[in-house]
Amino acid sequence: MNGLSKLQSYGLAAISCGIALPVAWPIDAPASCFLLAVMVSSLFGGLGPGLLSVALSAIGYEHFFLWRTAPPAHEPAAFFRFAAFLVATLLVTGLMDLKRRAEQSRTHAEEALRQANSDLARVSRVTTMGELTASLAHEVNQPIAAAVTDANTCMRWLTREAPDLEEAREAALRTIKDVTRAAEIISRVRQIFKKGTPERELVDVNEIIREMVVLVRGETTRYSIAVHTDLLANLPDAMGDRLELQQVLMNLIVNSVDAMRDMEGTRELTIRSQQTEDGQLMVSVSDTGVGLPPQQAEQVFDAFFTTKPQGTGMGLRISRSIVESHGGRIWAATNSPRGAIFLLTLPAKADGHEQ
Repeated sequence: MNGLSKLQSYGLAAISCGIALPVAWPIDAPASCFLLAVMVSSLFGGLGPGLLSVALSAIGYEHFFLWRTAPPAHEPAAFFRFAAFLVATLLVTGLMDLKRRAEQSRTHAEEALRQANSDLARVSRVTTMGELTASLAHEVNQPIAAAVTDANTCMRWLTREAPDLEEAREAALRTIKDVTRAAEIISRVRQIFKKGTPERELVDVNEIIREMVVLVRGETTRYSIAVHTDLLANLPDAMGDRLELQQVLMNLIVNSVDAMRDMEGTRELTIRSQQTEDGQLMVSVSDTGVGLPPQQAEQVFDAFFTTKPQGTGMGLRISRSIVESHGGRIWAATNSPRGAIFLLTLPAKADGHEQ
């Protein structure tokens, strides 16, 4: 409805009335045909083309139909029908314009809501990544330090009286590998910070899990948390936005780390992927932390509900919105013997592939 230019909109009004006239003539139904022309012009063109259609319809009605049977002095009811027709066309034009404006306002409101949700999700990602600054610095520093060491080793092999080219080559290859690993980590972080519209594509959920485990490895090492992954081989791909699914899994993993950082005893984070009986993908993130608030397993997904002193209460709410927008479901339960477990399901594509 918004695709017509002004010239096209007014042209549509003229064409609609031009078609209505020969259709109405043989069946002597000017009111119905011209009223339909006014509705089409108003709906697709707006108020201006609608009023033009009213004017053209009134001229056609008066010139070709009002005088068709008898002089107006002998049939005053014809004038009443003509007046009623004009009132009806003007009323229809106004109502159609109101409907058109209401639909445009709703479209703009929906777009603004989508943009607000996207901005809120990005803020949540940035906040979470800010909490992982030390971990990310450690993850990037490790391969860079290794690359420097390997580069120095390469130089020593080359500067010997009898250069050992094979050893130097091996050291150079290790340098390339370490630098590539650092670049991959930085690339993942940049992708999470990226702002853009969601893009649905085939996504390897197991790969996303591995990437998130790497990003939080510094935090898990810092708090002596043992990380276990049990990922189903040949897991089918999911159709979804990679960045949004990364955000969901990162949020669940970071929440589990936060729940265990001050706990005594064994600290274990377990991430599993599997396929349900009805063919959906299922991912579970369980920990041995403080567990869920009593009788509040569902409330943790409510906006602004948080058990963290510095929490915003939006992470799980956003995660649920993302999962549900992908046609999935997310929920929480108590883990045994202690802690919490978060589970989510996603629709799977039919074809799997080797992991």
